[in-house]
Amino acid sequence: MNVYDFDNTIYDGESCLDFFWYYIKKYPKLIKLTPRVIHAFAKYKRGKVTVEQALEQYAPEVEDFFRSIPDFDADCRDFWDKHIKNIKPFYAEIQKEDDLIISASPELSIKEICDRIGIKHYLGSKVDRETGKITELCMRSHKIEIFKREYPDAVIDAFYTDSVKNDAPLIALAETAYEVKGNKVRRIK
Repeated sequence: MNVYDFDNTIYDGESCLDFFWYYIKKYPKLIKLTPRVIHAFAKYKRGKVTVEQALEQYAPEVEDFFRSIPDFDADCRDFWDKHIKNIKPFYAEIQKEDDLIISASPELSIKEICDRIGIKHYLGSKVDRETGKITELCMRSHKIEIFKREYPDAVIDAFYTDSVKNDAPLIALAETAYEVKGNKVRRIK
């Protein structure tokens, strides 16, 4: 089984941020959240705050907004109509039937793109559709726990990531591993 991170690995960009910009265009009143989102994202990227801390601080606003979306599934289809072009070309060249995507992005947002490009297996953060609450965060060390729980006997033949640091546990578990930067794929293990 080949396992792939999603954002900045097979998807060119951060799909959650792209969803945020999508909703800014759809609901311009959200523009007031832009400075806070950028600030939180920058602090997270610089290692000044954990994702758990950022979520704790901003979760109520995100949950309120999520509950206000009239038809998330329709928005998701529309979003991927516009963003399918962000799937990096290298992936189609090496795609296999049993590939697995494991991502911090919510499963309910990556399901649509996985269905469209023929990926049957994916794991992501879980969001309760009714409350908007994140019920399971699939990132960093949590990824390995979730992978082992869902695929206890699976062997990772190759793992692809944009972040050697964040995905170190999956790299250690894989037979081979690759770092993806832009459209360049470099073997690291």
